[in-house]
Amino acid sequence: MLLWEKRPYLTWYIESILFCCGFVLWAFVFAWHTEYTHRPLFTLRIKPRIFAAATLVGIVVALGHHWLLDPSLRPYNPEDYPPDMPHWVAHVLFTLSFNQLFLLFAPFAWAMRLFRNETMATLVIVALGVLVLALKTSASPLPQSASLILALGAMQIASAFFGVWFYLRGGIFLAWWLALLIDARHLLTFAGL
Repeated sequence: MLLWEKRPYLTWYIESILFCCGFVLWAFVFAWHTEYTHRPLFTLRIKPRIFAAATLVGIVVALGHHWLLDPSLRPYNPEDYPPDMPHWVAHVLFTLSFNQLFLLFAPFAWAMRLFRNETMATLVIVALGVLVLALKTSASPLPQSASLILALGAMQIASAFFGVWFYLRGGIFLAWWLALLIDARHLLTFAGL
């Protein structure tokens, strides 16, 4: 929070809101995930093929973002791109601790409890990701091209499906690994690649 230059509120207020929201969202995950998916939340022994597949998907998505989408998106959302290593670490920690909780873990547990169907819960995750992308795109001060919006939408839909698929087969640790690989693309920028 201290590295967030354009904070609209005091740090303690934002931290308390995030703590309360995080507590409720983690309660959803711990209460409903295992009961309704019949799969463990934390998987320590991930099958090597699934781990290799997640690693490959993470690297391909990261490189696709780095070379195809990030150069076009950077002018629209410069705050999404960490300028240095301390900001990158803060970005990764926030992604792993809250973004995935808000966009994947908690809504999936809620949708599983509501629909009791993995396909419907996956579609809820896809719809939520597209909704957040639409809100973010409409809040941009600069208009984005239709082709860029379509590419972002396709990437968001694919990322949501892959995220749920790996989350169900490898638990939270594999979902975190996938997110870490995708966020590691910013290290290529720091290295000048």
